[in-house]
Amino acid sequence: MVDIDEIRKRAQQASERAAESMRKTFEKSEELVQKIEISSSEKEESVSAAEAEAQINANTERQVEIFGQIFGADGMAQMAANEELLQKMVDEKVAEAAAATTENWMEQLLGEDMGVLAAALEMLGTEDAEEEEELAFSLELEESLYTTLEDTMARLEAMPEPEPIPYQKNDAKWERFGILLSGIISTLNDHDLYGMDVEEHVPVMEQKIVSLVRRSWGIDGRSDLLDMIRYLAQEGYILRYQLYSEASSPEELMDEAMDEDEREDVSRAWRFAQRYKSQYAPGFMAGWDIGRAAMLTRWGCYLGWITESEAVGILWDLSHKAAEELRSWREFAQSYLFGGLMWKLLCGDSSAESYLGYIADAATDLLTGKAEQGSGQWRGCPWPARRKIGFTL
Repeated sequence: MVDIDEIRKRAQQASERAAESMRKTFEKSEELVQKIEISSSEKEESVSAAEAEAQINANTERQVEIFGQIFGADGMAQMAANEELLQKMVDEKVAEAAAATTENWMEQLLGEDMGVLAAALEMLGTEDAEEEEELAFSLELEESLYTTLEDTMARLEAMPEPEPIPYQKNDAKWERFGILLSGIISTLNDHDLYGMDVEEHVPVMEQKIVSLVRRSWGIDGRSDLLDMIRYLAQEGYILRYQLYSEASSPEELMDEAMDEDEREDVSRAWRFAQRYKSQYAPGFMAGWDIGRAAMLTRWGCYLGWITESEAVGILWDLSHKAAEELRSWREFAQSYLFGGLMWKLLCGDSSAESYLGYIADAATDLLTGKAEQGSGQWRGCPWPARRKIGFTL
């Protein structure tokens, strides 16, 4: 005979633990955004208390929507009856059960649908790591970062890569190539790289991407998105690096509104440009600009801010610019490292060394990984060969 009270009790326990898991996952996603900066050319602006409260309310609404779909009306009524207990558990920050254990009991109690949700909740999360002590910037630290950059770029240069191949004008490979231009950020975030969508369309995932784009880029919809993509494609760090290279002193790049910290940031970026301007032309920054623009394009399409046909067209343009400026995936990755360090110097972020490590690891995975393990995508899509221009007399 079925024990109704026991079933209700187990459903109540599942709902409590699921709510706690979602709360912890949102906290983990915020930590990931802090570790792996995926930002525009400017620093992140701090979120106001009102915006933070609005974000929490939005997250709560998403959770209610998901649980409503899974538990039904009766389950939602039971959850409402236990709202006070759930809030108390969240406030006390009860330790979350291990992910594997959580997934097991979800599947046992509620079946496949809840198991899928558990997997989705962890998709953008990362393992907790000890916080690194922030180092004060100094000329010695700058020199150390330059050495790290040059050593890492040299390692990437030594990696194997298929020779570039000609792409026809309407070749289907252009679409695949455009998606793979987002490869570094996609790999860091464990996004899918086999289609336009970065993740499955699950409310929790959509909320995570919205939060990431808003907090890291200040983008809040279609207009902001297109403006940022246009900026990266037409100006971006190519123009910034050029201006910093051509300035005879950092003071030429400052204005009266800058505080002392901002002036120090500009000086660091100016020293960076002066050091490398004879070795790398402004066009070398193309990978840094285009890689981020390609990721924003896919995020915007996933969120419905632009249509898929618009996204395909934008990636087409970005792909041709990348093929004109750079000659290989290795060079694309080196460009991303190069631009990433200048950005970190300009932001005054002394965690640049670990950031360069993240980028290098992602590029290595894309270049040398195994397809059956969901990596090595760059190796499977050779870089477009430059067109040879013939002359007649």
